[in-house]
Amino acid sequence: MTAGGGAPPGGVRLNKLLAERVGLARRHCDEAILRGEVSIDGETVNTPGLVLDPDRHAIAFRGVPVPGAPAFHYLLLHKPLGVLVTWSDPQGRPTVRDYVPPGLPRMFAVGRLDSDTSGLLVLTNDGELTHRLSHPRYEVPKTYLLSLVGAPNDAQLTALRGGVDLGNGETTRPAKEVVILGQGPPEALVRLVIAEGKNRQVRRMCKAVDLRLTALIRVAFGPLALGGLPVGKTRPLSRDEIRSLRAATVDPAGPSRGTNPRKPGPATAR
Repeated sequence: MTAGGGAPPGGVRLNKLLAERVGLARRHCDEAILRGEVSIDGETVNTPGLVLDPDRHAIAFRGVPVPGAPAFHYLLLHKPLGVLVTWSDPQGRPTVRDYVPPGLPRMFAVGRLDSDTSGLLVLTNDGELTHRLSHPRYEVPKTYLLSLVGAPNDAQLTALRGGVDLGNGETTRPAKEVVILGQGPPEALVRLVIAEGKNRQVRRMCKAVDLRLTALIRVAFGPLALGGLPVGKTRPLSRDEIRSLRAATVDPAGPSRGTNPRKPGPATAR
């Protein structure tokens, strides 16, 4: 085992391994390790970046042995309106778990959608890929169709394209694309592409520039497109699609972007 630096053959960072095998977010794994809730070969450790070979050491989380490497599953869901992007809800409201085929493990949602937004949602138990796709440093584009009351004027389009002041010191990055696809009384249809994930970002952008949003659907996430998948249905991702998602988090300018970001970013653009 080593305290950091490059991982030896077969080595993996402790916090990454826990995220994949216990099902916690990376930051929660860091906190658990720092609290002394993880042991290796019976000895408590408190270094999240510790590098080890999981095949050569016995790892326990809160006294329970950490399971072996999981089989990863990747689903594309056409999320319906009114469904919460969480695994369970104490009030009994519908969640994404209701749409996952039986026999599959608990899954992370890549890029959350609020209950009033429908469309493409990736579900997976691959914590590392979830972490990367959700982190703003990788700038994975998300494409939305906006139904608006009336077409945006030039000033509103300029604001969306240049970055919107959301208040409280938050400003969005410039949109990758803003295109009016159709207009006519009483609604207009706009395609918006953004590459960050602030909480309820699209709705807040519209409100900030005085656009009345009547419906919002995400139709693409990075290289994935919703296509003709019916509402409420899932399908497994192909190997090519999984490879393309992984490629979306590789920096063509250099290898540094392929390393693990220190902190996870928001995963709540919608």
